[in-house]
Order: sequence, then C-alpha cells, then structure tokens
Amino acid sequence: MIETIIPAFAELSELASTGAGGKVLFATDDFFATCENMISDADPTFDADKYTEFGKLMDGWETRRKRIAGHDWCILKLATKCVIRGLLVDTAFFTGNYAPKYSIQAARLTPEDEALIPGRDTRMGSACAECDLVQMEQLKSDKWEEIVPITALRPGYQETRLNFQKVLSDEAWTHIRVNIYPDGGIARLRVFGEARTETPASDEIIDLLSLLNGATCQAYSNAHYGHPRNIIKPGKGFTMADGWETARRLDRPEVIEANDDGTLKVPGEEWAIYKLGFCGSIKELCVDTTHFKGNFPDAIKIEGAYLDNPDWTEPRQIVWKNILKPSKLSANNEHWYICDSDYITHIRVTISPDGGLSRIRAFGFVEPSL
Repeated sequence: MIETIIPAFAELSELASTGAGGKVLFATDDFFATCENMISDADPTFDADKYTEFGKLMDGWETRRKRIAGHDWCILKLATKCVIRGLLVDTAFFTGNYAPKYSIQAARLTPEDEALIPGRDTRMGSACAECDLVQMEQLKSDKWEEIVPITALRPGYQETRLNFQKVLSDEAWTHIRVNIYPDGGIARLRVFGEARTETPASDEIIDLLSLLNGATCQAYSNAHYGHPRNIIKPGKGFTMADGWETARRLDRPEVIEANDDGTLKVPGEEWAIYKLGFCGSIKELCVDTTHFKGNFPDAIKIEGAYLDNPDWTEPRQIVWKNILKPSKLSANNEHWYICDSDYITHIRVTISPDGGLSRIRAFGFVEPSL
C-alpha cells in the first residue's frame, strides 16, 4: 500500500473552499458535475447507484470527454489575497475518469479585471459559450504566472487520491486558474496559505483571529474530529465538521465532580495556539458552540503572549498572560466576553476536558506602531 505523507503546509489555513469565502467565477465545462463541488467544504462522497440525465453523479468537478480542440480550465477567486504555500488535489472516487494532469496559474486581479468575467451558468450539462471564451481572452489568464507546472495526477483510490503539491512562490495572489489536461474530474481542491491583507487603521476594530486577516493555527493537542483552524474561518459554522472537535479524553474521572465556580474537576485539557493576523489588543471575545449540543467543552480559558518571532515552536519558554479566565460554556450558543489584553501576537485557547467549538472571534485594535 502506498502511504501518503501529509506535508506541513496542510496545517495552514485553507483559502479556496466555499466556507472560507472561495468562489468559482468561470469554468469551460460542467457537464457531469459542476465546478462548485470542487471547493465544497464537505469531504467527497460516492453513491454507486446514483445517476442523472447527464450520466453518473460524481461529487467533484467533472467535464465531458473532450471532442473538440483544447483542454478544460476554471478560474477561482480565493477568500482573500494570500501567499499560497501548497495545494491538495483530491481525486477521490474518480478512478477511471480523473483528470490525468493539471497545472495552476495565479494572478492579482482588481475589481475592474473581475468585471470582465462573464456571468456563470452553474447547471450540470452546461459549458461556456464561444463568446464567453472570447470575452475571457481579455484577462489573458493563460499568461498568468505558473505556480504549479503541468503535473500528473493519480486515480481516486483510497491509497492514491491525495495529491499534495508544495508551492515555492512568496507572491500574494487573489485568483487562480486551474487547468486540467485535457478533461476529466477532480473531487476537491484545497489551497493552503496565509492571508496578506492591508494593515487596518489603529482606530479600526477588527477580528484579529480571522483567517481573512492573516491569523493561522500554529499548534494543537488534538484534532480527532475537526481541525482547530476551522474556528477562525469567516461566517457561522455549517455543521460540527466545520469546527474544532477533539476526541473524548481517556483520563476523565469515572464520576465527575464540580468546582465551586461550576466548572468541572477534570485532570486533562486540550489546547490550540494561534498567531494573530496583526499584533493587537483584544477587547472582546466571542466563543461560539453552535451545532455542539452534546459535545461542547465544559469550560474555556484564553491566554495571550507577545512573541518577537512570528512562529510559535513548542520548546520555547513563553509567558502566557490571562485574557479570559476559565469560563463555563453552554451548548449551541454564542458566549461574549469583554476583555482588555496587552498588545499580543499569539493566543492559546484551552478547553477542558475536551469537546468542540464552532468559531472564536477576537475583536480588537492593531498596535499603532504597525
């Protein structure tokens, strides 16, 4: 069996999916399955018996077998301007119909550039019109910078479906062009990287913990059911899978007792560390347990630290200062807290004993010297 090694860049924020704010702007063909499936947040699924009037229903982007000159491609708008560190092209369940090769090009587009893109028809069985291709020539997307050269893909069997690709460019991009050669299917595309937004005014309150403002998850103790990077995504969580959820700790007591403040007496906890998008002072926190009804954490604690080095590494001795003392949580609810932290670059979120969170917001001001 082929073992797939998960690269370090796959721990970064994901910036192309629908939940992050990614969007399909153009695709040459959507015959068997529309391009929007490719950036769905959910894992791909397969129903062997499900067919449509156009053929086998597939959970991904699948174009018809090419019977004209050329190859298929699409344009994706990323959640925000970002540096792309790596990609995952997942061909799950596309075993005899996957795209044999692909490449990625990237650009920084203005709203005026984006206005040149024709309106999109998102129906299965459709394809762009010849006049749409003529209009798209104004963008010269075929001349965009190539960040992934033409690269072979593997079929969508369990042991070969995950195709990771590191990207070496340090440029920041807003849009990508995904080329497949010459046709076929891709189940999911994930784009991992770091947001590169403009520094806001020092008197403007922003969510310092939003991935759209450049925040990233740099370490965590447990991500059994959902990755902690999910809780810094924009918008409300869609389901429990769109949050951070840990396994049940095996050191929890046989009979649980409560402290005087109502929190539980438990020996263990889980944690995640985040680099803020900007060094700033947090004034208000929102801890959201939406969808977590029988598996929310009992309590949460949030601490902050100022690090000269932007990246947290475990062996370092860090003085963490309290921002939010251990606070009782409830099911399927938003919890708001007023606070006033020092200027910090990182926060540590600790939940006890285990469980799941949907989102955390950390509203505050950027350090004036930035």
